[in-house]
Amino acid sequence: MKKVLTIAGSDCSGGAGVQADLKTMAAHGIFGMSVIVSVVAENTARVIDIQDISPKMIEEQIDAVFEDIVPDAVKIGMLSSPACMKAVAGKLAQYKPQHVVIDPVMFAKNGDALMDPASVGTLIETVLPFADILTPNIPEAQYIADMHITTPADMEEAARRIHAKGCRNVLVKGGKNMAGAVDVLYDGTDFHRYEIVQLDTTSTHGTGCTLSSAIASNLALGYSIPEAVERAKAYVTDAIRHAPGFGTGCGPLNHFCRIFSEE
Repeated sequence: MKKVLTIAGSDCSGGAGVQADLKTMAAHGIFGMSVIVSVVAENTARVIDIQDISPKMIEEQIDAVFEDIVPDAVKIGMLSSPACMKAVAGKLAQYKPQHVVIDPVMFAKNGDALMDPASVGTLIETVLPFADILTPNIPEAQYIADMHITTPADMEEAARRIHAKGCRNVLVKGGKNMAGAVDVLYDGTDFHRYEIVQLDTTSTHGTGCTLSSAIASNLALGYSIPEAVERAKAYVTDAIRHAPGFGTGCGPLNHFCRIFSEE
């Protein structure tokens, strides 16, 4: 049985963050483990408050995992402050895990900030170089690449700029911001485009967390990065299509739709 560690924030409403990560891993037959870096009071409609865990406790959680059950892949999500980022980066340098997937979480689906924009520089300098694959959505890619994105060609240019900052692969996610929900993967040489029939839905809470965790799970299972992305995108599409319809805002996905059928 493969093991994957998520290092991310906690979403008390269960749709995103560590909760979504662990559900996704379980749905892939993965043994999921977690390091909490922030506790977020949020639901489908709004973010109420954020409280960061101390850098020392973040480091000790990572130590606890790596000294006993070494993960086959690591997914990194919300890192809301430079102190959190430096703590995680230090441990990545120490343990050198294989298959590091980083989702540079900056905004909740309702637009509320989950990272101070002033912290983006620290993210780029300390964390991005550890990414085997970075998975920014368009608003995040615009911040990191320092450019406006309106077309798939813009997505490719942003991927080039982000790749130059040190990560090995970049997946710029189009989602609702791009017709066909186009995603662009760049490995420094070649581009891959992934496109689906766009779903008309508001059930998109936690899609970024879910996709990055699905990629990490598939990498742990032995798939290549392009294959892992393709399989993860298909899984997220299924989870959106079978969403339970909870909440008054951007609702959560159905992470176990492939296990527990509606029939």
